[in-house]
Amino acid sequence: MTEAHKKSLPELAKKTIMLMTFGNLGVSMAFSLQSSSMGRIFQTIGADPTKLGFFFILPPLVGMFIQPLVGYFSDRTWMPRLGGRRMPYLLIGAIVSVVMMILLPNAGSFGFGFGSVAALAFGAFAILFMDLSSNMAMQPFKMIIGDMVPDDQKNYAWSYQTIWGNIGGILATLLPFILTAIGVSNVAAKGQLPNSVIWAFYIGAAILVVSAIFSVTSIKEYDPEEYAKYHEVEEREAGDNPGLFTLLKRAPKVFWTLAVVQFFAWAAFQYLWTYGSGAIAQNVWNTTDPSSAAYQSAGNWFGILSAVQAVASVLWGMVLSHTTISQRSIAYAGGLLLGGAGFASVFFIHSQFALILSFILIGIGWVTMNSIPFMYLTSELDGKNDGTYMGLFNSTICVPQIVASIASFAIFPMLGQSMPMMLLIAGIFMVFGAVATRLVK
Repeated sequence: MTEAHKKSLPELAKKTIMLMTFGNLGVSMAFSLQSSSMGRIFQTIGADPTKLGFFFILPPLVGMFIQPLVGYFSDRTWMPRLGGRRMPYLLIGAIVSVVMMILLPNAGSFGFGFGSVAALAFGAFAILFMDLSSNMAMQPFKMIIGDMVPDDQKNYAWSYQTIWGNIGGILATLLPFILTAIGVSNVAAKGQLPNSVIWAFYIGAAILVVSAIFSVTSIKEYDPEEYAKYHEVEEREAGDNPGLFTLLKRAPKVFWTLAVVQFFAWAAFQYLWTYGSGAIAQNVWNTTDPSSAAYQSAGNWFGILSAVQAVASVLWGMVLSHTTISQRSIAYAGGLLLGGAGFASVFFIHSQFALILSFILIGIGWVTMNSIPFMYLTSELDGKNDGTYMGLFNSTICVPQIVASIASFAIFPMLGQSMPMMLLIAGIFMVFGAVATRLVK
């Protein structure tokens, strides 16, 4: 990429970048409610703990296919009445996601029975389509930065993208605790989710609607002529239509070196989402019974800790927003190492309040792996197929989650079905990821 190309996009006001990334708050609420509640939901409706990994394979499997397709087709879309190039996909994704957010927490409320195939199948169906639609809604926020933000402002944009996302995460993960505190029931009949969880999803769905409407009405995407001019590319001709596999073969080298780091980091977080609630229940509340009040209290505390993680991510994201290009490599490795220490410490801690420090460190790891890789990647793309490449890069997020979930079928029983031990394994993965950052140039 030439220096002339890097300077061709107009500099944006910081306020514009903040507004451009604000809509990520609502989409991240959907993801955070899903990730912080999935283990609790499926264990409550009767899933076998040794087979939890199956349900956690579905979201990344869907994301691996849907995000490249959203990128590919949005690169070739222009619908000004629906917002432009990327925003129409946000609208469609948000509508479907809202419906699934209403259905998912009610998986145990339709009389299927505790542990029944029908209850688990319904939950799996709901989580599958919720993740599909949430991925469709989230992808435009990643692509819009590549479309409109010049390279020297990308650190700032990606950091604010993550900051808004983590604020959404804070709201999402605190909701069950807050609702319980104001009197909403945190217990329910065996096999059913408590109202504190159900209403948290309803509130998240409402915020997602508002967020999507705000984004579509406030973001003014560059039309095809402006986009071609600013990215110094010719407007797409009829024969200029490379397929996904062709583009993958042409991907810049940094795409592949980042993929190695991504593998270890995202495998680690997959185990947090799968076993985090159960690990805390086992280590702190000394229970493995998902129908007990103690287990549901542990689930609420996991939500609080997830909010702590999100707050730490917001604060660390502000630090990352001021890093220079030359400081990226140090920030990348350091953030993953701190995250690894946070994961490993959960295995040794039996005090609920001491876990706060663990999740502060995990939050630093989270914002690091959600911002810095995209700073590297978007700086190396040429503007011709940026949306497609961003979608393809999502496979480096999805594949490790799928592999980690499949591996859990062997690892979890081998470790005596110890959920805290799975988080120790996650910490080791993060350290491997930090070492792998040496490959990224």
